[in-house]
Amino acid sequence: MNSITSPIHFEHHSNNFNRLRGRLEQLTGKAIGDFNMIEDGDTVMVCMSGGKDSYTLFEILRALQKRAPIKFKLIAMNLDQKQPGFPDHVLPDYFMSLGVEYHIETQDTYSIVKEKIPEGKTTCSLCSRLRRGIIYKVAKELGANKIALGHHRDDMIETLFLNMFFAGKLKAMPPKLVTDKGDHVVIRPLAYCNEKDIASFARTMEFPIIPCNLCGSQENLQRQAIKQMLHEWERQYPGRSQTIFTSMQNVRPSHLLDGELFDFKSIKVGDQVLEGDIAFDE
Repeated sequence: MNSITSPIHFEHHSNNFNRLRGRLEQLTGKAIGDFNMIEDGDTVMVCMSGGKDSYTLFEILRALQKRAPIKFKLIAMNLDQKQPGFPDHVLPDYFMSLGVEYHIETQDTYSIVKEKIPEGKTTCSLCSRLRRGIIYKVAKELGANKIALGHHRDDMIETLFLNMFFAGKLKAMPPKLVTDKGDHVVIRPLAYCNEKDIASFARTMEFPIIPCNLCGSQENLQRQAIKQMLHEWERQYPGRSQTIFTSMQNVRPSHLLDGELFDFKSIKVGDQVLEGDIAFDE
């Protein structure tokens, strides 16, 4: 999939938008190629929440699919969690207007979350676990071996800091992983794309956005605090987010403290260590 990086141009859009679309397609194609996310014969179930990220993911994957040197199938899937007021016609109407294969799974996880989580507490953890189990079940039923999620670069950076600050772990979101049962591979093709570009793309495309009433709108989330911190850093020091993201791809276990990743105990005189003797460098 490395070769599917050239942009598709649309005359009715501005040159700026065409460049934006081309950048998103190029970065998505690069991520797919770098991590071997999609292979010949794959059936990819694209999880559609109705938010800007999943709409963008599906649109970009459809564009890349048309000129990919391999054949793969896309199935759009939405989980209707029965939130009060959820406009359950929006996504089916959108999919039908595109003429694409889709599946709507209806499961009342909303009632479970409201029953189990006290008012005012964060619902994301339980909601995520419930969604995950349903998504894996549906993927199996649809014959999908790959599950595509709309997480982007900034989601990965935020998760890195959330784990450092609140879980004591140096851990982020992987671009690709195998589910615990080994039945599916989860991929994040937007791994190299930033949220600002995705938001701009979604506005111009005029996707019928559906707001989330369970997770992202909760103001007490620690993720919102992390997002604000990173936004302020980026405002003061443009490019800092990309530098942080680059560091996640340039890890040196010999200069951290995890004895399971690097055998500190066995180091002796004469050994050569990656990065060399930079202990006293600035």
